[in-house]
Amino acid sequence: MRTARSRSRAGTRRYWSADVMKRSNALDLEPGVFQRKSPRKIAESLKRSSEQSTRRKGTPYQSAMSMLTFYINRAGKTLSPARKRILERAKPELRKIFGHA
Repeated sequence: MRTARSRSRAGTRRYWSADVMKRSNALDLEPGVFQRKSPRKIAESLKRSSEQSTRRKGTPYQSAMSMLTFYINRAGKTLSPARKRILERAKPELRKIFGHA
């Protein structure tokens, strides 16, 4: 049985993941970081953001990899195969530039 509250929200789709990307305590990301064409550029941007952030809980590497994985998982259904491939290729790049390869 639907309540009045669920009916009022039925017309509007709200995703908790959108709030995480906007208000997360993890990282302050550079604008458009996940839209870049180069996996290396994505990894470098995530590295910069994670090293400059004072709001992260883990190491810079953990924060950067978590944010990349989070984005891939949450946007997965709407990502084109080409975009997903670029983002997946950013993972080894991130490992490399952090010296975890």
